[in-house]
Amino acid sequence: MIEETVPVIETHPLEPFLPGNAVLLMLGSFPPQQKRWSMDFFYPNLQNDMWRIVGLIFFGDKEYFLKPDKKAFDKERIIDFLKQKGIALYDTATSVRRLQDNASDKFLEVVEPTDIRLLLKQLPQCRAVVTTGQKATDTFRQQMHATEPAVGSKSPFEFEDRQLFLYRMPSSSRAYPLKLEKKAEIYRLMFSELGLL
Repeated sequence: MIEETVPVIETHPLEPFLPGNAVLLMLGSFPPQQKRWSMDFFYPNLQNDMWRIVGLIFFGDKEYFLKPDKKAFDKERIIDFLKQKGIALYDTATSVRRLQDNASDKFLEVVEPTDIRLLLKQLPQCRAVVTTGQKATDTFRQQMHATEPAVGSKSPFEFEDRQLFLYRMPSSSRAYPLKLEKKAEIYRLMFSELGLL
């Protein structure tokens, strides 16, 4: 008789990054396994293009947030940029099970979703939330009443006495079949609409 092993429950290894001036909250699904990290921060996997997308949009250089040896992202440079622009980061799950040994969203089972209302209460200037991927979008919508926007667009939602927008952006994972430059064009529109560019 073969015993099936139940995947372990992983708890989120990072604290929410919530600068007080944040106008945008970016929510992914959950970090990759730590063996894939190049730094101790969000989007740490060198195979994930989030920081290349942001570098291309704001600095015209997709390698802007890489360290000189190009083997890791520069956490301090990223944090300085996020604080200056007012961008908060976290994920829609605080604990998960990985049903396969990879970072793919489709094999992530959300055990405990993040309390998104609690995050938004700490961000009084926040005007928009962006979800980067389907899993994050689905998990967000289970808590907040927002229509799911098409990829690259937005829909309004209410939180307490505020009206915010939910932006649905393409995943920055290379598994999402769209060129880096094309992803950057879509993200650029969002940053521009929020007055961050």
